[in-house]
Amino acid sequence: MASSSSSSASNQGYRFDVFLSFRGEDTRNNFTDHLFVNLKERQIKTFKDEQLERGEEIKSELLETIEESRSSIVVFSKNYANSKWCLDELAKIMECRKEKKQIVFPVFYHVDPSEVRKQTGSFRKAFSIHKRNVDAKKVQRWRDSLTAASNLSGFHVKDGPESVVIKKIIDDIITKLNLKSLYVGENIVGMDIRLEKLISLINIDSNDVCMVGICGLGGIGKTTIAKALYNKISNQFQGASFLAKVRENSKKCSGLLKLQRQLLDDIKKGENRKIRNVHEGMNAIKKALSLRRVLVVLDDVDNFEQLEHLGGERDWVGQGSRILITTRNKHLLRVHGVEKYEIEKLNSEEALQLFSLYAFKQNFPQEDYKDLSDSIVKYAKGLPLALRVLGSHLCTKAPSEWESELCKLEREPVQEIQNVLKISYDGLDRTQGEIFLDIACFFKWEDKDFVSRILDGCDFYAKSGFRVLRDRCLITILDNEIHMHDLIQEMGWHIVRGKDPQEPGKRSRLWDHNDVHHVLTRNTGTEAIEGIFLDMSTSKQMQFTTEAFKMMNKLRLLKVHQDAKYDSMLPIGMVVDPSKVLLSQEHFYRDFEFPSQELRYLHWDGYPLESLPSNFYAENLVELNLRCSNIKQLWETELHKNLKVIDLSYSKHLKKIPNPSSVPNLEILTLEGCRFTFDSPHEILELLTNFFS
Repeated sequence: MASSSSSSASNQGYRFDVFLSFRGEDTRNNFTDHLFVNLKERQIKTFKDEQLERGEEIKSELLETIEESRSSIVVFSKNYANSKWCLDELAKIMECRKEKKQIVFPVFYHVDPSEVRKQTGSFRKAFSIHKRNVDAKKVQRWRDSLTAASNLSGFHVKDGPESVVIKKIIDDIITKLNLKSLYVGENIVGMDIRLEKLISLINIDSNDVCMVGICGLGGIGKTTIAKALYNKISNQFQGASFLAKVRENSKKCSGLLKLQRQLLDDIKKGENRKIRNVHEGMNAIKKALSLRRVLVVLDDVDNFEQLEHLGGERDWVGQGSRILITTRNKHLLRVHGVEKYEIEKLNSEEALQLFSLYAFKQNFPQEDYKDLSDSIVKYAKGLPLALRVLGSHLCTKAPSEWESELCKLEREPVQEIQNVLKISYDGLDRTQGEIFLDIACFFKWEDKDFVSRILDGCDFYAKSGFRVLRDRCLITILDNEIHMHDLIQEMGWHIVRGKDPQEPGKRSRLWDHNDVHHVLTRNTGTEAIEGIFLDMSTSKQMQFTTEAFKMMNKLRLLKVHQDAKYDSMLPIGMVVDPSKVLLSQEHFYRDFEFPSQELRYLHWDGYPLESLPSNFYAENLVELNLRCSNIKQLWETELHKNLKVIDLSYSKHLKKIPNPSSVPNLEILTLEGCRFTFDSPHEILELLTNFFS
């Protein structure tokens, strides 16, 4: 038996979307043929029996095909009942409707439904013959099937244009079978409220063309909500296309051209055969879409070329069309004039529910795992990807294994999560990448203006870089403070550690006190190191030697500090003994030196020496912070034209401040808690005049 079908994939568990039952001599070359062609064009996988010669008994293979179809279209024509084959098909179809919930679409082609229901007219003539030649039980089964089918809501073909009826049939099939449905996934939590907001934004009833960008960091659920919306509204359009993984697919050979062909295939099958390059594709897309109300989803777009070749402009599509774009790059949406919908992370209740569905196969954690589950949810910070991956990973494991995994996560994050998050980082240029890593390792939660000042001093173009990082959902800035999702920060750490997992001295940035201790006590630092931030409140005791810093000739950032509690413990006017706060001189060799000439930022709480090293090179220095230090005097006459901030607060031994002519671009000088001894009021007046004239 030969058969023909469309090329689209049907839902799991079925070979075909539609089984087409008809009397060949009545409709094969007209109505049924037109119907089948239109079903194929709409990507509806349809079985049509093409065998011209039929025997008396229906083939078992055909009965199996009916069982493997989601629905059936039965075209009742004047001679339909003459065929025992057709009647056997119908009996099997109605049996599958009852037992397998198959959907049946009756079509009454120039016959009245009552003629089919009561077996009158041409149907009476056919059954008068069947009664003489066929078993009575089978005849009654045929009659019952005809009656049941004719009682269903169907379509009538009589005097009007057949094309109108065919369109109605296909639209009804698409709606009832939900043939445009995309697999969204299991255990979707928090979707309804977010989908409601998105539907409100696209205003489906408006006749205007609407373009909406769905944005957010990797793993937040952009593709998931786009699929859910597509499934919900695609049947309201004359054509719909979901182009998945645009970023990934466009990088492949002829990637954009293949995506254009897929778009044309989805909207108007056959048009794609005419295009040979992307420029022809753009014209073909505009021509095919301009007269239709269409829904187009461009998933994971990351550059303008993809939008230009696939999304075009609003005048590419017909009135009432909707174009949805998922992206991590908000700048694309802004430039393209697209309205933005940024997906919110899951709240704590939603996050716990989603995690529990994967870890425990229920909506809440098991009693023995409640505290551990809370820790995992806190770690994931509302990111659905992390909650799904970690839930699946920890499922069925004992509490002791959970505890071990939690300890492991900070040093070795889950690779599956990292791979998704790192895509945003991979799209950055060199200086943008450096800014991202500096923030991840050193400047999260810091004031934007402070960080910008330091990064500009490193020639990193901070203002431009911040905009790109915000557009790519890698940072947010709230109340002038730089925020970064914990898992994004962890991804940055992982990138730095990945340069040399075993030897921290070969990495560009050191922030973990164990790594810093390792490098400074074993003298394993190399020229790769650009920044060191050490919190002495959590660090082991160590000595700072010239030898430890000897190879760090690219060191830009150095901060030796106490934690935030230390700052809050300093009342105004309090003079603190630096030796009791952080370091004493015994932690230094007297000849301690900084080898790097690249230093832009030096912050050393409780700096214990009375002066900076003799070889200290400060020409590139932007900010100097020596709170609670033993410093007596910084320098005499050296010119420090890049220096903008000096903080010497609570340095009780300070005797002399820099000459203002040596720091012509100084913006902030902090001397809170310092005490100066003057021999006369004239000296005080001279000091104030020099700095404030």
